[in-house]
Amino acid sequence: MTTLELLQSNLLSPVVLCFVLGVVASMLKSDLELPDAFVTALSIYLLLAIGLKGGVELRQASLGALVKPILVTLALGCAIPVWSYAVLRWPGKFAVADAAAVAAHFGSCSVVTFIAATTFLQTAGRPVEGFMPALVAIMEVPAIVVALMIARTRMQTQGSWGKILHEVFAGRSVLLLVGGLAIGYAAGPAGFAPVKLLFVDAFRGVLCLFLLELGIKAASRMGDLKRTGLFLVVFSIVMPLLHGGLGVWLGLLCGMSVGGATVLGTLAASASYIAAPAAVRIALPEANPAYYLTASLAVAFPFNLAVGIPLYYRFAELLAG
Repeated sequence: MTTLELLQSNLLSPVVLCFVLGVVASMLKSDLELPDAFVTALSIYLLLAIGLKGGVELRQASLGALVKPILVTLALGCAIPVWSYAVLRWPGKFAVADAAAVAAHFGSCSVVTFIAATTFLQTAGRPVEGFMPALVAIMEVPAIVVALMIARTRMQTQGSWGKILHEVFAGRSVLLLVGGLAIGYAAGPAGFAPVKLLFVDAFRGVLCLFLLELGIKAASRMGDLKRTGLFLVVFSIVMPLLHGGLGVWLGLLCGMSVGGATVLGTLAASASYIAAPAAVRIALPEANPAYYLTASLAVAFPFNLAVGIPLYYRFAELLAG
């Protein structure tokens, strides 16, 4: 398939179209909305399902195959917030708190973007390493900690690191991912089989409902684009492209498949809007939510969902020959 055909196939997938439907509903000021409790239940299901499936696959993976991807993921999680902060702070002229907050979001990763990438690769017939959910859990935390350390050093502020770290590690996304990995690993394929119908076969349908809600939320933040300025909009598109390309290249370099490298590139390109906002809200109350939420949810997420993932996949194919 050509790059154009890949983009067309992705844009016409039910996952992306449900996101578009949510955007359209918001723009039309429709009364369409999903109850908060239902959305919470959907997110719990998706996170636990990813962890369970990843844990089952992790049990069957060799330690040698895990070491390099884990080290690369840690390196990306620690490095991306550093240069993201530098770009936002100096060329972008953002305040320290705002630059660090946005850097934390872009260094961390989006679980839903990860799911969209794996769904896209399944449709394309490309296998993905089973341990990828473990890399999601690994990448989600370091960037937040690094970005907050930069802010604390520059601003010389005092505060409870214990409370911040508790918010990160005990937050829903990390807890469910790590807990699901542990349960899936302990249960193994035989133990997972009785619940496979719920956590595998129904997965894409639940994802469509969740993307519908995210479309509504993303569209509700579009108005903030005028406040954030052109620089942040460009940053939220260019940086994912650079990070995505870097992630793909490093993934292939450490021996991952084309599918696995694509997913690692997608993780590097994505921006958190679940774990990072919770930590930033506590650690950097001075940071403007319009900046970090709009950049991650209203710009980077739809860009990666519609255009980024097929591009990272094509880049992985080209590099792999």
